[in-house]
Amino acid sequence: MAGRQKRLKSDMGSSTSDSITVRGLDLVNDLIGKVTLGDMAFLELTGRLPTHQESTVFNALAVTLVEHGMTPSAIAARLTYFGAPESVQAAVAAGLLGIGDRFGGSVEEAARTLQEALAGAGAQPDIGRLAAQVVASHKERKRPIAGLGHPIHKPLDPRTPKLFEIAAANGFSGRFVELMQAISSEAGRSYGRELPVNATGAIGAIASELDIPWQVSRGLAVMARAIGLVGHIREELDEPLAAEIWSRIDEESSDH
Repeated sequence: MAGRQKRLKSDMGSSTSDSITVRGLDLVNDLIGKVTLGDMAFLELTGRLPTHQESTVFNALAVTLVEHGMTPSAIAARLTYFGAPESVQAAVAAGLLGIGDRFGGSVEEAARTLQEALAGAGAQPDIGRLAAQVVASHKERKRPIAGLGHPIHKPLDPRTPKLFEIAAANGFSGRFVELMQAISSEAGRSYGRELPVNATGAIGAIASELDIPWQVSRGLAVMARAIGLVGHIREELDEPLAAEIWSRIDEESSDH
């Protein structure tokens, strides 16, 4: 006789004929008109509404990730919308598929590096030793360290000090932030060049301070960038670029 099947269970949300519950809160009476979009995202991720300090920090992370100009994600969204204007969701989805290790997705790798390095390290870890181990491991494997350096923002990513400032002012500048900064310093010494913490490195560290697991930290970029991509499609309606991009690529790539 087959064993009893595991009961399917989710605490995310449920509905009755006259109510909608999200994470144990009444959508109509507890949430609509009372919480921000960022706070709602925090609720979905953690199962509770944020404190004022958590809200300030989490919303700062989300705002940082919304817009990055004409990145491959934005171009993909615009071109998809040009080909399928009846499907805004497909255009946004096309853009979100481009959130990888090079654009936005490095938040995940930075958070993973920090969380795995500090796992089991105790209440008073040797941050300098851990930073040296992280840098040595990446150097040995010839892998770049996620969250360091930037191809455009030199010598410093202007977003990083602001994010660290907001985190510190709200009580979220702990061992993850300390380790991220120590890794930057150690990498600079080891590689013989400046490798400052970039925005995704700062976000990976601060998201870790907020107890967000590294496995979903890339989701911060996904959620925020979806808003930015809808904005690109809105601009495409008034200032279209997709047709020009397509025609120029077609002409120039065929002109041998």
